[in-house]
Amino acid sequence: QVQLVESGGGLVQAGGSLRLSCAASGRTFSNLLMGWFRQAPGKEREFVAVITRSGSSTFYAEHVKGRCTISRDNAKNTVYLQMNSLKPEDTGVYYCAARNSPVPTTTPTYDYWGQGTQVTVSS
Repeated sequence: QVQLVESGGGLVQAGGSLRLSCAASGRTFSNLLMGWFRQAPGKEREFVAVITRSGSSTFYAEHVKGRCTISRDNAKNTVYLQMNSLKPEDTGVYYCAARNSPVPTTTPTYDYWGQGTQVTVSS
């Protein structure tokens, strides 16, 4: 079993930045594909970014491309999401997810999920 704990969310003004972190435990972190999703009130959970096991490849949703960077530190069992130029429409609960399969996917078919961290962007 894998446990994921997100942190770093909060209230920020439009144009500001936040760095989310997700600490993993319970399995060899470097064997996990890691992703970030978000869910706004009344909307479905949507893909934000994914990073491969080694960190050599990353993929982003169009709505965050150029504004967000996903990275990981396998020595610290942690994945990060740096978010810049935040917009009010970025508001939502951000979830960290882990997948046993090494194949990146944008669908929420991940094996493990964190509890989420709230991000609120004010205009």
